[in-house]
Amino acid sequence: MPFLSGTPVFACKKPMFCVILGNTMISTIPGLSGAGPTPEKTLLTPNLDAELVTRGRITSLPLKPNTPTGCPTPASITRAMIELTGVPPLFINAGLKHSLTVPYLDALGEVGKDPRNGDAVPLAKDLFLHGQEIGKILSWSSELLVLGECVPGGTTTALCVLRALGYPATVSSSFVQNPVSQKESFCCQVLKEISGRKVTEPLDIIRSVGDPMIPVAAGIARTYTGTLVLAGGTQMLAVCSVIKAMNGPMPAVATTIYVREDRTANVQELAGMMGVHLYCVDPGFDELGHEGLARYCHGEVKEGTGAGGAMFMAYMMGFTQDQIQKKIIETVRAYS
Repeated sequence: MPFLSGTPVFACKKPMFCVILGNTMISTIPGLSGAGPTPEKTLLTPNLDAELVTRGRITSLPLKPNTPTGCPTPASITRAMIELTGVPPLFINAGLKHSLTVPYLDALGEVGKDPRNGDAVPLAKDLFLHGQEIGKILSWSSELLVLGECVPGGTTTALCVLRALGYPATVSSSFVQNPVSQKESFCCQVLKEISGRKVTEPLDIIRSVGDPMIPVAAGIARTYTGTLVLAGGTQMLAVCSVIKAMNGPMPAVATTIYVREDRTANVQELAGMMGVHLYCVDPGFDELGHEGLARYCHGEVKEGTGAGGAMFMAYMMGFTQDQIQKKIIETVRAYS
């Protein structure tokens, strides 16, 4: 497969790379999220990823950016692309448990709640409006916006939002063994509750079962005047489902081939149903002689912190597949 599926019809002028950070308390449910060494520590992952991508190292804790199995985190791949391209990253706080240690834009949100116990995102409508305001700001600063996310537990909220909007979705996971039955059980429980209340409007669905990243991203998509590419897999398709339900302009989505090849997720099918142009990056991690990166090819991690979009951006800026691969290898070997 070529490095990038498809040929974009837009130019890479004045690119900007942003990541929306958020937490949902469902990431602390044991077995549901692999984005952290323990369920409780998943709440720290967006903060640590922001430090790594911004500074090239995790500064608040003595940690290396690898999973317990030695697989480099997606944020380390994103950092490699930031170094290669020279594009400074911008972070947006949609609602975090812990304070950030890097500069950021604040969407004035709060941590997403467990939807089994009430509304998950009470401020969904406010966050959508704040996202629109941020989209206007970013329009003045760039012509191409690559917008990623880091929300541990976000594939489960994505599943709930997609299903609530009528899509026959199955979603990916950072685990090699996707906890499909646990996600299905969770989703069925929360959707049964909102069906009794006849929750059908997109922002009301986010309020009920979503996470704080989704309304911020949808708001940005509403007002951003350049070319928008959402960087991520099923979580960004959940954003697209909201945009489509609100009759907004549909962005493209860029992710890794490891998400598209996940047999437990129907990413390609969902993109087709929504009319989303899906670009998939194949970084060839099985060919680089790095045991940790090769784990991506076997279903570990797959994507996160805009890694697929960061590689997409570098390629669009004219960097070759060889240059991208060499920079990733150089970066992850330095960490190990």
